[in-house]
Amino acid sequence: LSRSRSVPFIIPPTLHGRDWINLTNEEQVQEDSDPYMIPQSGPRSSFHSLAGAYVVGTINPELYKFPEDKSETDFPEGNIGRLWFSIEYEQESERLLVSLIKVRKLQPPADSCSPFVKIYLLPDERSYLQSKTKRKTLNPQFDENFVFQVSSKMLLQRTLKFLVYHVDKQKKHHLLGQVIFPLKNETLTDDNKLVIWRDLEKENLEPPSEYGDIQFSLSYNDYLGRLTVVVLRARGLKLQEESHAVSVYVKVSLMNHNKFIKSKKTAAVLGSPNPVYNETFSFKADQTELDTASLSLSVLQSIKGEKTHLLGRVVVGPFMYARGKELEHWNEMISKPKELVKRWHALCYS
Repeated sequence: LSRSRSVPFIIPPTLHGRDWINLTNEEQVQEDSDPYMIPQSGPRSSFHSLAGAYVVGTINPELYKFPEDKSETDFPEGNIGRLWFSIEYEQESERLLVSLIKVRKLQPPADSCSPFVKIYLLPDERSYLQSKTKRKTLNPQFDENFVFQVSSKMLLQRTLKFLVYHVDKQKKHHLLGQVIFPLKNETLTDDNKLVIWRDLEKENLEPPSEYGDIQFSLSYNDYLGRLTVVVLRARGLKLQEESHAVSVYVKVSLMNHNKFIKSKKTAAVLGSPNPVYNETFSFKADQTELDTASLSLSVLQSIKGEKTHLLGRVVVGPFMYARGKELEHWNEMISKPKELVKRWHALCYS
């Protein structure tokens, strides 16, 4: 509809028996005897009375529209693209159904862009499913369906990874960005199809450091005196043995004057050198303590029946405890209160 029709607003017959006066176009309006029943003088409708009910004005449907979907229009600064997909899990056949819907606003390395997407179900890094390539577009519409076989027991420990590539004229592949989506927080039941969108992130393309790397966000709320750590993921970990019995978790400890204050742990992820966590922890820390406080993040591996083994750690904090990237991250957190500051750090082994 190009022009929205106005909808008649009708007084039902139960309100009859009042003093109504006839108007010329067969509408009726009540006299001033009851101030609450006076219709606002608005556009007169040409509807006739329906079964003894009377039109007293019209409603403009334009005022009652649903808010528009902002995901198509609100792109943050520095955005490198946004990907839409849906997921559904069939309990009976133990199949995870993934629909790749579309990508919008890609930032290509060259003038033209011919994108395609590879889809992984981590921790399996070796096999993937691949979409068709779309020719010369920054806004590819895929609408393709993919199936992963995965038991319901393992489902919530798996993570979907989408890699968006551009194919150039020499048939070379250039990675444009990625989306990492852990399934552990999702309620995946039969007939429950979740449609999801995520912004592409730049993949950390440098090779992992010797003991691997960890990515986390820091945020300090000076008003609440609260220090927040979001443990995002680790990569390139040197596991003691490659097996599904190995589980890896991150322990986050708050220290003050090198004295241990409190620690919290992520859930353990099974058998992956590139575990994804996305877990948030908050610590009480007064603003006056920030010069002497520090955070230690340790990546630990445990094997059933054996003792826990440290894979690497990183300490972020003020000048007293940290230098380089670790000190920069801490200072940036303090200079941007309430904002989440996200960074990768190399793990050390000491």
